[in-house]
Amino acid sequence: MTTDTDAHDPAAHDPAEGWTPVEDKGFIAHVGPLHVRGADGAYAFRADQKHANLIGVVHGGMLMSFADRALGETAMRAAGGANCVTIQLEMKFIDVGRLGDWIEIRPQVVKRTGSLVFMRGDVRDGTRLIASADGVWKILRRRPD
Repeated sequence: MTTDTDAHDPAAHDPAEGWTPVEDKGFIAHVGPLHVRGADGAYAFRADQKHANLIGVVHGGMLMSFADRALGETAMRAAGGANCVTIQLEMKFIDVGRLGDWIEIRPQVVKRTGSLVFMRGDVRDGTRLIASADGVWKILRRRPD
């Protein structure tokens, strides 16, 4: 686990060590790169200038996009690989993400029904809680065209 002292040291979070870039030619390609760690299903990104809002901290929309992607991919795995779409996502912003932070989320499946996956996850920089996300994903019966 990361400590607050190494949270701002880029060498302490070398994505080559256990982290794999998330491949995406769509929206995430514009706001990424995001990384996933196969060992525990955690997702992360390094907060960069392009993620900043007007006051120089990580934009809430970036944190929401990050949580949506991480929880959504985890929901699809929980649904046996079926496509899922977000039908509800709630974020509680607790602290700021600072530029240079290695921001992580470890998605948790709360419950899976026949048609829905309920998810949650805490967005953190090391042990510091930045935001909390809760959401519901609809399991699709067929692939969208």
